[in-house]
Amino acid sequence: MVPITIHQLTKRFGSQVVLHRVDLSIEAGELFFLLGPSGCGKTTLLRHIAGFYRPEEGRIFFGDQDVTDVPVHRRGTGMMFQSYALWPHLTVAQNVAFGLEERRVPRREMEARVAEALEMVQLGGLGARKIQQLSGGQQQRVALARALVIRPTCLLLDEPLSNLDAKLRLDMRSEIRRICKEFGLTGIYVTHDRDEALSMADRMAILEGGYLRQVGTPQEVYRNPTTPMVAAFLGETNLMEGRVLRASSRPGAWEVETELGVLRGRSNDEAWTPVAGLPVVVSIRPESWSFEPIFDTPNRVEVTVNEATYLGAMVQYAAVPERGAALKAVELNPSQVRGGALTLHAAVQDVVILRK
Repeated sequence: MVPITIHQLTKRFGSQVVLHRVDLSIEAGELFFLLGPSGCGKTTLLRHIAGFYRPEEGRIFFGDQDVTDVPVHRRGTGMMFQSYALWPHLTVAQNVAFGLEERRVPRREMEARVAEALEMVQLGGLGARKIQQLSGGQQQRVALARALVIRPTCLLLDEPLSNLDAKLRLDMRSEIRRICKEFGLTGIYVTHDRDEALSMADRMAILEGGYLRQVGTPQEVYRNPTTPMVAAFLGETNLMEGRVLRASSRPGAWEVETELGVLRGRSNDEAWTPVAGLPVVVSIRPESWSFEPIFDTPNRVEVTVNEATYLGAMVQYAAVPERGAALKAVELNPSQVRGGALTLHAAVQDVVILRK
């Protein structure tokens, strides 16, 4: 278990800067996620932590040790790749033992540690099997065992579940988190799957174009996104431009003129005070709309539902207001599928005002 600190890390490929002075602190024993759209720099950052890349500027620390120039095999990290990178001509046990052979671990100790790692990922007794005899989920567990068998202080995972079907992904989410917590590993996990991150992470960082946009717990980032990009990346949302009119009579709330009319909302940052006349962006999550009246809110929008998608646990609606683009709304545990002319309501705390 080790804390990791990244200080002012910059990386270029040719003339292109792919990481811009990234500062990041990851706590010991934390399961930390790196998220962002394709090309944002998340995998590049992970490969710097692993030691595959060296930065043009900046330093990387494992605890108090500067590992910026330390080679991969001396960093004490276990890496799990998206492709698994398993050798089909080797048995399960031989695949898992590869890192120990590179470290010249004695044979008897190697066999014991391989057996221990396979038990950790619930593959005990399968060491003699060939890789092609395993299911996709079992192959994924072999790759995880290979990363764990070296007893890393830090486990690095690069989109490890992307090749699995939906059911296996759900199973392995809890399994990876269980292993990291049970064995005290600092885990750094790259994904573009927001549900994966929200359900597993202790904290997460959102990157865009090589810049670090926000760091926080899943709830903090989802409820209080720093930018419209973060709001949209972490889940469906309704974004609309507006202009601050005034502070509301309700403490901590402001009134904003939008294409839907005047909406009353809260700032996404307690340290930021919107001022009259300031251009802003308003974010309202689809699940924040209510089809029933809400006490103590002026946020009401007349809409016409022109599309409804029934999904059992919820109904997704496309609702067209009198002015502006169609709104996304979600109703949980629906007793009916609505249609026609309706009124949507939003609580003040669910109308989030962002800097433009």
